Amino acid sequence: MFESAELGHQIDKATYDAEVPGLREALLDAQMELAKLAKFPVIILIGGVDGAGRGETVNLLNEWMDPRYLQTHGMGDPSDEELDRPMMWRFWRALPPKGIIGIFLGSWYTWPILNRVAGRTKVAELDQSLERARRLEKMLSDEGALLIKFWMHLSQKRQKKRLKLLEKDPKTRWRVTERDWDRHKLYDRFRVINESVIRHTSTAEAPWSIVEGYDPHYRSLTVGRIILDAIRKRLEQAGERSTIIKAHPPLPSIDRLDILKTLDLSQKLANETFDIQLEKYQGRLAMLLRRPTFKNITVIALFEGNDAAGKGGAIRRITGALDARDYTIIAVAAPTEEERAQPYLWRFWRHIPRRGRVTIFDRSWYGRVLVERVEGFCPEPDWMRAYGEINDFEAQMVRHNIIVIKFWLSISKDEQFRRFKERENTGFKRFKITEEDWRNRDKWAQYEQAVCDMVDRTSTEVAPWTLVEANDKNFARIKILKTLCRQIEAAMKNKQD
Repeated sequence: MFESAELGHQIDKATYDAEVPGLREALLDAQMELAKLAKFPVIILIGGVDGAGRGETVNLLNEWMDPRYLQTHGMGDPSDEELDRPMMWRFWRALPPKGIIGIFLGSWYTWPILNRVAGRTKVAELDQSLERARRLEKMLSDEGALLIKFWMHLSQKRQKKRLKLLEKDPKTRWRVTERDWDRHKLYDRFRVINESVIRHTSTAEAPWSIVEGYDPHYRSLTVGRIILDAIRKRLEQAGERSTIIKAHPPLPSIDRLDILKTLDLSQKLANETFDIQLEKYQGRLAMLLRRPTFKNITVIALFEGNDAAGKGGAIRRITGALDARDYTIIAVAAPTEEERAQPYLWRFWRHIPRRGRVTIFDRSWYGRVLVERVEGFCPEPDWMRAYGEINDFEAQMVRHNIIVIKFWLSISKDEQFRRFKERENTGFKRFKITEEDWRNRDKWAQYEQAVCDMVDRTSTEVAPWTLVEANDKNFARIKILKTLCRQIEAAMKNKQD
């Protein structure tokens, strides 16, 4: 693969100087049209071997284009804050919004390659990393992003020559480090692994462009032309696409299990018993978070449920046992303009906590397969693929020792009606009831079907759903506290084992 890329391409300075002004002007025009349209972001990955001109290419693109609509990220060694989260967190929070070009010097491929070359991981682990990268790029592409991936290549002989030239010049000597020479000695091992990575991750939606990096004139013009062509083509396609989202009729249940109808909503807990158990399990939860072991654990608890099912009350019973410095509550509402300019999961990735913290989501990323599905806010292909994207998101968190605890609070339609009327007739509860809540009742069957499908497709071994019978608030709150304590204790035991 790389041998065929080493063809000795060169462009003389006169040709380069003649072509650059026109290319820069065309790139700026495309960039301005991209920003004005603001329908999709452009994500450019710059990878390759040391000495092949990766840094110079990034600097040149920043020189050629308007910095107002350009974001550049040098993804070096992860910081302590980044190591505290799943690997993809650092990339998710750096993604450009629609209308902006994001350049990544180093990417989600860098560390899997380096770890494999150094022998810290096995082939199977590299394959898993590549599969996660493919899924991420497929999701970004499905969300509308344009991905452009460059691999700057040099032969071993030319890499050595390039490093020596840089080292010889006092102005560029600082660019060559001892690490560069150490990697040069491992060139053959890098080449084999790099070829495998490129072969397995050059997909239809995100192909690699291999660019010979020895001649800076050839390298620069090639990269510029590829970026220009890709943006122009996508702009033409964006102008042809319809933005109208049509509501779809209810689909039959995926598995026809109707699991919500199997719940026994008549279960109750007397007030006296509730008070005793509330004190017991709040105390147990508080003591768990004070153990030294908890410093190495992260908890994400998310709450979904019928309107008026008691999510807020349940959350208050949890936080009543915790130190306010140890938890964060994320109340999820309709996405903001900033959030709509990003892929759907971006606004949830950004809230992943550090170790030793609890984050509670009052509604969550499941809105896409619930309210957005039922209300027709997104087309069927988007919410259908969301099941797999959500499972992947949660699996990445669990892989990073994050406990993902998911609660669905279920009440009957009659009980919801009673609570709605109670809220209307109680002054300090009126803010909890809206016209939208009453409208949602008209789609009770569609929401029930969507919930059954959601549980069926996203209750995984690593992140199962806990269905909570919530007609009786006492019963629901104690079940939730018990579940939290049990799952945190299990995670602590696993840590010790």
